Amino acid sequence: QLQLMESGGGSVLAGESLTLSCTASGSAFGINNMGWFRQSPGKTREMVAMLGNGVARYANSVTGRFTLTRNMETMTINLQMNNLKPEDTAVYYCRFSNWNTEDTWGPGTQVTVST
Repeated sequence: QLQLMESGGGSVLAGESLTLSCTASGSAFGINNMGWFRQSPGKTREMVAMLGNGVARYANSVTGRFTLTRNMETMTINLQMNNLKPEDTAVYYCRFSNWNTEDTWGPGTQVTVST
């Protein structure tokens, strides 16, 4: 039973940086895709960054500013977010998917960017 937990959210000013972490516990057997999504009030949940088959992909809105990394030893993935903008304000969710396209989600962590 895989479980995910995000951490590292907070409140920052535009132009500042944050790094989010997602720690997995339980069995990660068969995981072949992992990534970050976000959702703000009144909007649908959107993909931010994903890693699958050794390739990282990013939403156009964050390309060049966000970087997704993984640490196999600690079973974590991270999202380094630089030059944050007010439109980045959202709840950020971690998601792992396995070979059977079964998804596991974390509860989310709030990121707030103010001018």
